[in-house]
Amino acid sequence: MGQSKEQNKPVSEKEKQQYQEYVKEMTPTHNLGMQMLNAFVCGGIICCIGQGILSYCTNTLGMEKETAASWCSLSLILLSVVLTAFHLYGKIVKWGGAGALVPITGFANSVAATAIEFKKEGQVFGTGSKIFTIAGPVILYGILASWVLGLIYWIAKMLGWM
Repeated sequence: MGQSKEQNKPVSEKEKQQYQEYVKEMTPTHNLGMQMLNAFVCGGIICCIGQGILSYCTNTLGMEKETAASWCSLSLILLSVVLTAFHLYGKIVKWGGAGALVPITGFANSVAATAIEFKKEGQVFGTGSKIFTIAGPVILYGILASWVLGLIYWIAKMLGWM
């Protein structure tokens, strides 16, 4: 270490400095404030689209609120899967960050993107076994957390705390 392979001599301070400048030049810089603003705007746009679907279903189609909410969720999931299939959702995520990943659309994207990526390996060993690679932990810990909270709720009801 500290030796140049070509010349088998110690690396000079000038070479170290040049390397540090190169690394600094090539390392991407991130503006936290701008990332937060982008996430806020992106998440807000997704929520506005969802509210538009919800309002359309309740006001124009005359659906009950619960039915309209189901259609809203399904529509947002479908939209994100279609955008993922056309390789557009990744661009949205790159710009919007957590604003695009946190809503239900981000979860649908994680499942669809994995399915698309491993499709070439076949139905069983590709899509079937890898589809929940990213979404699996979310499902697992969501079920575990709801089970634990349900148990706590049940015990609290038994003890008369609720």
